[in-house]
Amino acid sequence: MKKTSKLLALVLVLMMAASMMLVGCSGGTKEPSGKTYKDLTYAAGTELRMATGYDANGTGISMNAGVAGEGVKLADGTTYNSKDLKPTWVDIQNKLNVKFTDVFNDKKTDKNYSEWKDKLDQVDMLSITASQANETGASEFVNIAEYLDYMPNFDKYLNDNPIVRLSITGSTADNGAIYFSPYFDGSDDIERMPLMRTDWVEKLLNGDGQFTATTYTNTATPAYTPYMPTSGKVAVEVVDSVSATGETTTKTIEKDYSKFGNIIEKMNAEGSMTGVDAVNMLREYIDKTYNGYYGNKRADLYIGQNAAWDADELVALLRCVVANSATVSPEYTALKDGNNVVGLFARENNNNQRRIDMFRFAATLFGVRGLESRQDYLYFDKDGNLCDARNSEDTYVALERMNAMFKENLISHDFGTTDTNALKSQAIVEQGIGFMSYDYNQTQTVFSTDDIRYMAVLVPVAHWYDGTSEDGVYMRFTESWRSVKTDCWVISKAGVEGNQDKLFAALKLIDWAYSVQGQITLSYGPDAFIKVKDASVEVKTREDVAKKYETFKFNGEDWPLISDGSYQSLQSLANGNYTNYARKYLGSTLSFMKSQAFEIQCTSAVGKEGAQKLSYAIGAGIIKHPLLKVNTENMWYSSVPTTLPMLDTESTGINQYTNLMAAGGKYSASKGEVNLLVDLIIGGYEGVTEFNDRASAIEMANDWGVDDVLVIKNAKTGPWARLLNFYNRINA
Repeated sequence: MKKTSKLLALVLVLMMAASMMLVGCSGGTKEPSGKTYKDLTYAAGTELRMATGYDANGTGISMNAGVAGEGVKLADGTTYNSKDLKPTWVDIQNKLNVKFTDVFNDKKTDKNYSEWKDKLDQVDMLSITASQANETGASEFVNIAEYLDYMPNFDKYLNDNPIVRLSITGSTADNGAIYFSPYFDGSDDIERMPLMRTDWVEKLLNGDGQFTATTYTNTATPAYTPYMPTSGKVAVEVVDSVSATGETTTKTIEKDYSKFGNIIEKMNAEGSMTGVDAVNMLREYIDKTYNGYYGNKRADLYIGQNAAWDADELVALLRCVVANSATVSPEYTALKDGNNVVGLFARENNNNQRRIDMFRFAATLFGVRGLESRQDYLYFDKDGNLCDARNSEDTYVALERMNAMFKENLISHDFGTTDTNALKSQAIVEQGIGFMSYDYNQTQTVFSTDDIRYMAVLVPVAHWYDGTSEDGVYMRFTESWRSVKTDCWVISKAGVEGNQDKLFAALKLIDWAYSVQGQITLSYGPDAFIKVKDASVEVKTREDVAKKYETFKFNGEDWPLISDGSYQSLQSLANGNYTNYARKYLGSTLSFMKSQAFEIQCTSAVGKEGAQKLSYAIGAGIIKHPLLKVNTENMWYSSVPTTLPMLDTESTGINQYTNLMAAGGKYSASKGEVNLLVDLIIGGYEGVTEFNDRASAIEMANDWGVDDVLVIKNAKTGPWARLLNFYNRINA
């Protein structure tokens, strides 16, 4: 009897020990939806070899020497040295009971795949591009869709966001294949936006009486011609008021060109004119065209919550700014011996990756789709056919207008050079050199102060052909809308082959990243960097967030406040740049679902002010944008999926058109490479050798394969048709 008892006790001990060595339960998890999910059970301490990160310069899961130096002390009180896991990944390692081994070598996603593709048995997870994942997925990467019954958080997110499901579908056979976990730098929100020195606009336009100045220059010989009408009326809806509780009222106002005429037509008739005369003409235009709506706060046409500016009005303002440098920026004028300030500039005027923001802005100014697409230069027409901006006449008309602005010195001349000494945005803003750019709010308005009010303004009114009218509509629309990015993480088949522990641990990481706690940790870092009020609370639902953390409302939900120490580290280590701080020091924001809730807390006061105006306008429907869903009534308003599920024959057919490739082609977004759309802004048709006018630019794009690629992607049995049929099937 004693032997039996001892044996039973031993069995129980062994069973308890075994259960402690496994992560997960054995009975499955039933979600509120009623669906029961299987458990991802794996041995505690399972090793995952991670070739994962964002790009170079230390944005992997562990510290590198360039970031850590001889040791960097963070807000959790720990000193991190080179090769130490960053705090976010120490925390995840503990939460998921795994062991991360970092084998990442600071490679950009496309180069990271090139490094590992011949030795995938030596790595378990790696970061690559979404297109690479889909092109080689079936042979090299785990099909995550086969395990959605184990992944309640990820499965729910995909069900709630159908355009995301389509964007990551690598094959539409059966239930669809998913070869990568997507990355979101925020989701379903505006991305880039116009940023402007609003204090300069106020100096020039506000007040009673005539504008006067003792030091000014003349405007350039006009090259830009009217875009907006020269007669008649254009109705524009504006946010007229915002209550203390955030409720908005809207109002329809008119641009009445019968009262004064088109401002560009009037300025051009005068030719080169003094900066003073230009300002006074613009003031008179605003007073008469808007029937006194803006009163003596004319700057609100551009910078107000009720802003209604368009491309012509911007060019007129740029002419005024450049010709009145001494008024808008006396410090710069004195420093540079009277040289003019610059109108439009790019974050890095000599970096092609940033210069392309200039034609993205052109699209917003002149009503062109596809120049800020989630995939290549693609957009949908009303009926759901994929179109390409590179063979659209509207694209080249817009770029011709930008070239006219460049000829008038309204765009920084550094934009037209590859000089490595060209100033970057921080120096441009802080030294009072530049007026306006098109960029991200948090990282750029961090340079603002009470005196330097560099901030976001509403997107312009433009003439858009959205398919609702043959004549088009005048409205505000932005294509810069957050969805699935082109970078991703994959699970190496060869790496986890024959090892269920590795496979399940990798799947668990992906699923946990889409849990409520996972989204917080992978955006904010561990709790040591967040204001915690009750550490005993386990965050399982959105309701638990406010129980555990000190919170604020962001997009209608409770999100944690960052700790004072984390905010101080952000300033001292990254000059207030949240993204650099998160990636280089915390190890968050490397992939998965990044919330903007952390970022908005790190935004400068004027940055928040501008972002709030945009938020109110978007909420009121004043600013329209692509939708992250299949809009069968008018597909023009649907966001193009970031990737399409390609067959090998389709990929082979498309890849032969090397001039269209994202890297190494004629329209590249990579640093140091060629983008003919940028070249057109700088030099016009004289500045390129491949074509000499609008028609030949379109012809050359088609010769390089734009039309042929569209035929492949739009075919009745092609990738988009298969994806749409798949969507209809799973949503039937």
